Amino acid sequence: MPVINNVNDLLGNRTDATPDKIFLISEVDGRSWSYSEFTTAVARTAQMLRSRGIRDRDVVSLMLPNSAEYIIAYFACWHLGAIAGPVNSLLKPEEIEWVVNNSEAKLMLVGSDFISYVPASIRSIIFDDAGKAGVDFEECSANNDVAPDDEAIIIYTSGTTGKPKGCLLTHGNLIANARQITRWLGFGTDDRLLTVMPLFHMNAVTVTTMTALYANGSTVVSPKFSASRFWDIIENYQITSFGSVATMLSMLLKGSGEQQAAGSDHEKPLTAHRSQHTNLRFAMCGSAPVPVEVLRKFEERFGVLVVEGYGLSESTCRATFNPPNDDRRPGSCGKPIGNEMRVVDENDNDVPDGELGEIVLRGPNIFKGYFKNPEATAEAFRGGWFHTGDIGYRDADGFFYIADRKSDMIIRGGENIYPREIDDILYTHPAVAHAAVIGVPDELYGEEVAAFIVLKDGYTQTETQVEGSVIAETHVSGEDIINFCKLNLADFKCPKTVYFVADIPKGPTGKLLKRELAKLILKA
Repeated sequence: MPVINNVNDLLGNRTDATPDKIFLISEVDGRSWSYSEFTTAVARTAQMLRSRGIRDRDVVSLMLPNSAEYIIAYFACWHLGAIAGPVNSLLKPEEIEWVVNNSEAKLMLVGSDFISYVPASIRSIIFDDAGKAGVDFEECSANNDVAPDDEAIIIYTSGTTGKPKGCLLTHGNLIANARQITRWLGFGTDDRLLTVMPLFHMNAVTVTTMTALYANGSTVVSPKFSASRFWDIIENYQITSFGSVATMLSMLLKGSGEQQAAGSDHEKPLTAHRSQHTNLRFAMCGSAPVPVEVLRKFEERFGVLVVEGYGLSESTCRATFNPPNDDRRPGSCGKPIGNEMRVVDENDNDVPDGELGEIVLRGPNIFKGYFKNPEATAEAFRGGWFHTGDIGYRDADGFFYIADRKSDMIIRGGENIYPREIDDILYTHPAVAHAAVIGVPDELYGEEVAAFIVLKDGYTQTETQVEGSVIAETHVSGEDIINFCKLNLADFKCPKTVYFVADIPKGPTGKLLKRELAKLILKA
């Protein structure tokens, strides 16, 4: 293989090798692009961006529905040497504006459904149809001067304190992680991966798009996950693997269980049906650990392996995967797939196998740094290793397990949520004296957001004693608090339950005792 310095080189190599092979399929309408046609669409879209003044190293914000256009937009940015800035379309307008402005984006490509969310501070282009958008433009040449260490993506991660941080991923990061995943899972030219996770997250960009390209395979992009349509998509498009989170597996289990209980003849021979009449090899699952019982039931019912992995935006996506065979270990996130991984104590010394410590990473898939945040970058990379903030251990056979998070992060259905951001909003409510948010177990989403509120003096309440703490109904109801949050935060971040308490337990140093709050819920 010739030297691959950037994504343009990789796409060019695959296009030269198999110009007529189908690379991209739009599930929603059946459109498809061969490698050659995709390269042409990318080059024309890049020329459109250039005509709007976009140049090397400029940031282009992307806020689009899951679509072929989203994937073309990413590659068009890279074609020019520009930086793609995916924006989570679930965010509120104020959150979107902060991300766009902080990234110093010069232009936004936006889906027509999201046009009302575009900040007034940025120019935008509606990009619903790549064919029409690029039809009036000639193809522009790819920028082949892009170095492996040049930035390709700026993606914002929720901050444990303050505002989200822009995570800078390079061309080298994208190619390295795609190579690691391809080799570990044995993907090849016959593989067809389903992109159903949102393309504003690195999972969809890396695991099922860049990996499909690296393997010289194909990807099918679907607008969103639908349990009722899922298996038809798998069969109609001959999918061999898909990216998922535990919530999706639970929803598929729930849906099939209900159909079986209702006596659906179509669903009765479920395992045989799924394993004998599809090309599906395995489900790739990450973002949060899959409950072992969910994994076991899914594999039994559908005859499909679940291959768990671990990673974060800062590792491009995957840092570990289980082996895609019977050697995998339920409950484990697997082994490193090409980067180094250690478990260390508070002094960054290795801990013995079986003992808990912080997971730290190093390797070609680890990000470059946080955008214009040298302090956060230096802290994250102290000692030359990226500190994930996740607590885990390694067993004697080299398998890793994630036990807890050093930070307070909540993972709800694959979305990362930091309580500090919600706390800050709660404290702006006129009736709130003190507030604290924690994650609580949820059968479907893994975790849900629960808020504990201490009201200011003067707000009347009907008190109920619960083991020494007050849970009360007040003139400010839980619904009031939730609706207040919805005015300021993306819905997935908002509390689903509100508990009014007389006090929030703290330790001698003032640290919030979250386990004590969780106990209050159990006692209530």
